[in-house]
Amino acid sequence: MEISDKLLCLFNADVRDEGDRYVVEVPKREVETGSVDPGETYRVALISRAVESTSDPGEPDEPTSEPQPPVEPGELRYVEIEDIGKQGDGIARVERGYVIIVPGTEVGDRVKIEVAEVKSNFAVGEVIEEEV
Repeated sequence: MEISDKLLCLFNADVRDEGDRYVVEVPKREVETGSVDPGETYRVALISRAVESTSDPGEPDEPTSEPQPPVEPGELRYVEIEDIGKQGDGIARVERGYVIIVPGTEVGDRVKIEVAEVKSNFAVGEVIEEEV
């Protein structure tokens, strides 16, 4: 399956019946990280959680995989700080809107970072060099 670079976020959700409509809830973290803005309109793709086995008999199936974060621990990157988070840390966005939190930076800073920690929906980077 090909995933567009325009993908803002990816999460699991249940479809809830509310009588005259069905609702898919967006996790609060997706709004808090800046991937999704309340009141905006987005395209939604639904992917079945049922997965056919592709492994040989006797071998364990690989777990259903969501797109992996576009960064890895120890990776060096140049990023531009686009926003400031609620705790005062700089926020940069890379592929598919993935958030990298960079403490000690300001909006507009262009810095070289080392990715220190990677989570499914964000990473933390440490400034190695400020771009002049």
